[in-house]
Amino acid sequence: MKSILKYSTLVLVFFALVSFINKNHDDSIPLGKSAIKKIIIDPGHGGIDPGAKGTFSTEAQVSLAVSLKLGKAIQKEFPDMKVIYTRTTDVMAGNKPDMNAGLRYRADLANSSGADLFISVHCNSAGKKAGGWYEKVVVDKIANTKYVGKGKNRKKKTYYTYKYENVYRENKARGTETYIWAVSKNDDKLKSLTKNNEFYGEIDSTSTLELPDPSDPVEMARMLVYANNYFHKSLSLADFIEKEFAAVGRVSRGVKQRNDKGIWVLQATGMPSVLIEIGFISNTEEEKYINSEKGQEEIVGNVINALKSYNARLEARNQSLEEKKKAF
Repeated sequence: MKSILKYSTLVLVFFALVSFINKNHDDSIPLGKSAIKKIIIDPGHGGIDPGAKGTFSTEAQVSLAVSLKLGKAIQKEFPDMKVIYTRTTDVMAGNKPDMNAGLRYRADLANSSGADLFISVHCNSAGKKAGGWYEKVVVDKIANTKYVGKGKNRKKKTYYTYKYENVYRENKARGTETYIWAVSKNDDKLKSLTKNNEFYGEIDSTSTLELPDPSDPVEMARMLVYANNYFHKSLSLADFIEKEFAAVGRVSRGVKQRNDKGIWVLQATGMPSVLIEIGFISNTEEEKYINSEKGQEEIVGNVINALKSYNARLEARNQSLEEKKKAF
């Protein structure tokens, strides 16, 4: 009986969510108009949360600078598209007092605005220290001998001493990554997803917000809605973004998905959503690049080109739907 009630609840919630989505995200876009009407730009971290630290800059500073440039470029390239920022200054999103409240604000703003797309901008980090670090390593192994035992049992024994030096290790991790929420992790159709399980990106490691519980009927229904409506759109945009980065010679670490140690803001937004790691702030060369005018303009140009491709795909789909309607 409990399983029947649970299934009934799931079905009801599923259709309620589908109805809500169809009401707030209508696919019937007038021809000649951008398929994306409203976009959320989310500069990562901010204020009391500086994010990853480089040798001279923070993730919060860089993600804000790039996000503001991206918003302006979007408004220039797509005049009919409305841009909403989760923050425009160095404060926690919504000027909230802590990280969890800031994360909830980002998702609530996106969902209440009825946006068609959510893009979060971040910087990656790896290693023990930005730029590099010293570590004690063995540089020589010296054989020594000594006699042990007495009388007939006396014998020569070899033992070793080691010579150590402090060696500088350059922080070499570099490249871009774009994350999506891992709703369908085992889908063998997702050929463009990186199979490498080496994750450096945002995992909300300091957040206590819980990820979805698949056994909860409401969460299960929401996951189904996301999987059916938004997952492949998110994947499509993420794939376009990484291809644009690779095209200009950046090291693309690919599109990645994760929900075991997940990115809360992606699973909490009811729309196609991606999180872009624009480079490793812990790498000296990349930190200079993502802080430079040239680097930021290039990153913005890459994302704009990806948006053009993504928007064109949506418009083509819309045109196909319009033609099918006219045929009946």
